[in-house]
Amino acid sequence: MPSHHFHFGAPSRYAFAAVLALLGFASAHAATFDEDFDDQEKPWEEIAVQLPAQPRPENLLPFETGPLSTYRFAIDAKSLSVGSDGVVRYTLVANSSGGATNVSYEGIRCATYERKLYAFGHPDGKWSRSRRDQWERIASAGPNAQHAALFQDYFCEGKTVAGTPERMIDRLRTKRPKTPLNSN
Repeated sequence: MPSHHFHFGAPSRYAFAAVLALLGFASAHAATFDEDFDDQEKPWEEIAVQLPAQPRPENLLPFETGPLSTYRFAIDAKSLSVGSDGVVRYTLVANSSGGATNVSYEGIRCATYERKLYAFGHPDGKWSRSRRDQWERIASAGPNAQHAALFQDYFCEGKTVAGTPERMIDRLRTKRPKTPLNSN
């Protein structure tokens, strides 16, 4: 039986060595590529929060929370933002039927159906940081389900942010809550 011998000339050896080097390079970068997109392994980290200016009446966008609400709610359009951490932050203004006004700077995390209260606004234009500044589950029921309304109707699509702040402002301004047919 004839034996087959392969003889690599100098150019073939260099080509073979180059292919081996490229395979090693590609596999090393494939691991890095996978690590860069492996969001499940990286713990979520909240960004540092800057408090906005106090809201002005001309920038308030009212929204509905249901017929049982004892407050009228509005979002300050100038404060609405989406952070690189995926949190929608905004100033909420709540007016009671008795005339009291509450101003708060808050965040909604679509990925976890949670909310956070960062600070309270005062009539003198200053903020005081909230002592309860941990993430809490959003209450879906009750007379003042404002966070659930913002989550479902304006800010979130499932567990993701529903568009840009400009689109959210447009939905609030035109009083067109997000629906399956109107999710932009």
